Amino acid sequence: MRSIRRRLIAVPLVAAGVVFALTGCDEAQLHGYLPGFVAGQPPATNQTQRVSDLWVGSWVTLLGVGIITWAIIIWFAIVYRRRRGQTGLPVQLRYNMPIEIFYTVVPLILVLGLFAFTAKDTSIIETKWTSPNVIIDAYGKQWAWDFDYNKEQVYEQGVQAQLGTVGGNAGKVESKLPTLYLPVNNTVEIRLRTRDVNHSFWVIDFLYKKDMIAGQTNYWDFKPTRIGTFQGKCAELCGEYHSRMLFLVKVVSQADYDAHIAALRAAGNVGLLGSQYSKQDNVSATGAANSAEATAGGN
Repeated sequence: MRSIRRRLIAVPLVAAGVVFALTGCDEAQLHGYLPGFVAGQPPATNQTQRVSDLWVGSWVTLLGVGIITWAIIIWFAIVYRRRRGQTGLPVQLRYNMPIEIFYTVVPLILVLGLFAFTAKDTSIIETKWTSPNVIIDAYGKQWAWDFDYNKEQVYEQGVQAQLGTVGGNAGKVESKLPTLYLPVNNTVEIRLRTRDVNHSFWVIDFLYKKDMIAGQTNYWDFKPTRIGTFQGKCAELCGEYHSRMLFLVKVVSQADYDAHIAALRAAGNVGLLGSQYSKQDNVSATGAANSAEATAGGN
């Protein structure tokens, strides 16, 4: 009877402690320390909160399973320990059907539940816009990026990491990052392709990445919802300067986006680079061509 009373008192206290601990979490803790969130501002994209919720929910579930498992282990280690004066072995059981059913069915339910939530969120994230406001053809190449603004018929050709000697410095790496501009609160579709080996397009704060596979096109549809500059990188090992294959994404107002498109047009970047299997003369800022490309004739 006393044991039941203790449990009735302990359960509400534990629940209250959990609620109190969660209410004391700051912005970073509430989102599992993931990037893409700034206090008082919307998430980086329309998908960022969904990814965060799946991440945090999965970890809370796993943490709960871990706490229960360790509690049971510690409980049995204490309650059923060998006491002074005891000899021999305790009563041995071949099996306990209720317990075996429990530890078979419960993990199965947890795995199926996590799979269902993951499949649901993935299906929503992977849904393509019917008529996106902005279409970007993004090309990965060793070791930079090209961006075609498809509807506007202008492009930005990225130059970053270079092989060989540049300006007398062996192995020097150019650091001018390719920059992709996107208008805030507009639907965006990015069509991902590679000019050579496999790459992976990853905008860190957007909490999502898609692979660039040779010979095929992948799609990523989303809506940027917060103005700012976000870091991107290749997330697929692709050669010597993979770690320097960086880029920026600038989410700007519609007016600033239009101004950038006008600047590209004024600079002569009119038309589209296209999807041909080529690194598009990945030339350094000093005008020295990539030595590997120069040998291969730019292809």
